[in-house]
Amino acid sequence: MARLEQITQQRLEKLERLRGRGIEPYPHSYSRTHTCEEALKLFERIEAGKVVAPPELRLAGRITAIRFMGKIAFFDLRDGSSKIQLHFSRQRLGDGKYGLLRDLDIGDIIGAEGSLFRTRTGEVTLDVTDFTILCKSLQPLPEKWHGLVDVEKRYRQRYLDLIANEETKPLFVMRSQIVSSVREFLTGRGFIEVETPVLQSVAGGALARRFKTHHEALDEDLYLRIALELYLKRLVVGGFDKVFEIGRVFRNEGISTKHNPEFTMLEAYEAYADYNDMMKLVEDMIYHVATTVVGTTKVNFGGELIELAPPWRRLSLREAVKEKSGIDFEDYPDADSLRQRMEALGVEVDPAKDRGRLVDELISTFVEPSLLQPTFLVDYPVEMSPLAKRKRDNPRLVERFELFIGGIEIANAFTELNDPLEQRERFRQQLETQVQMAAVEKEAEREAVDEDFLLALEYGMPPTGGLGVGIDRLVMVLCGKQSIREVILFPQLKTKGD
Repeated sequence: MARLEQITQQRLEKLERLRGRGIEPYPHSYSRTHTCEEALKLFERIEAGKVVAPPELRLAGRITAIRFMGKIAFFDLRDGSSKIQLHFSRQRLGDGKYGLLRDLDIGDIIGAEGSLFRTRTGEVTLDVTDFTILCKSLQPLPEKWHGLVDVEKRYRQRYLDLIANEETKPLFVMRSQIVSSVREFLTGRGFIEVETPVLQSVAGGALARRFKTHHEALDEDLYLRIALELYLKRLVVGGFDKVFEIGRVFRNEGISTKHNPEFTMLEAYEAYADYNDMMKLVEDMIYHVATTVVGTTKVNFGGELIELAPPWRRLSLREAVKEKSGIDFEDYPDADSLRQRMEALGVEVDPAKDRGRLVDELISTFVEPSLLQPTFLVDYPVEMSPLAKRKRDNPRLVERFELFIGGIEIANAFTELNDPLEQRERFRQQLETQVQMAAVEKEAEREAVDEDFLLALEYGMPPTGGLGVGIDRLVMVLCGKQSIREVILFPQLKTKGD
């Protein structure tokens, strides 16, 4: 710490020296003519005789290396596009201007003007005729510019990660391109993008703990949304036949390599469709994103080469659980009998979990890790899916699928329940289960019924297919990253004490 304080003090002294010479180290703007990447491409065209060299270029960026060689100096300048070398000459700049270079440090941001040439070593370089200090950096960049390897620091101070690690920025550029490609695909299929409330009086659409806040003017408690579903379905009622939203949702639950308290969801709803149509939609969408953004349907995830070209495998949830665990959950119609069977296999079971959550634990324990290639798990117990329509030939199941890639859940979809009377009964049963669980867990808070949503259903919602895709997890797979924190610019971390 003493060393860091010493460096900071030295930089403060340089800052004061610059100001003492009448130089403002934090000017308002700088008019650059080219990015570094544009300058490099321009020089290739100049050498090829395709264009005439302009009299002067003006570049701007952060200093990432400094090399003094007597009366000349070479700096590396990096902007958001690329890196270029700068050449400073005492003879060209004069003693006064050249002397200012001694008050510059790695991390400072400068503007430089001059003409391009290629050095004897073959490096394209800007021969600087003048330069402007744009921002004096008071903190040193990661030691010796070797990059930032401390994982927690990379997440906590993402700006340093972006500066120090050249592979970080392209990852988030790709994330942006993935989201844009998803939008392009859906709008090309006739979907309309909308925005729905983040603050909700009743946060529904999923089973999850909520974040709670209070609105002073209304004197009312509100919740951050845990899903996009119920408001998007209201829009289907209102006549939006194809609608989607990409937005942040919030769940007051655990943090892991697959979970962050806030994350990005895509939800899309199509009137007159069912879960089979949603399978085709998500299959086509991810194929489109992979080919247009990644440039291939083959991606490496956790050492496994994953093929994203359709068609993808369809697998009965019941058969998958039975094959991997030896349990046919249809033989155990209540939570107690299923819990006893799981305990007999040596699976530790939370006594507060209902039958649906027990089946979910069977999936995550026995089935999920084996689903490396894209796989649709289809047809779930009705207890797990209060918003899904019952399966046509088996009323104990619902028409639902989850998509798994690389052993993690990527998407979830239903043939949506549009019978308002059955939906109300499902909500009643869900509340009853939550009350029982709260008694075991000693938690007072439980979900409230969204009466306005039920009223909307009473006006009539057409048969509808609904789809939810975890954007962060999709980016993980397409970019080959094993942790969700790698693909979220600012993941949630515990606040550090002083």
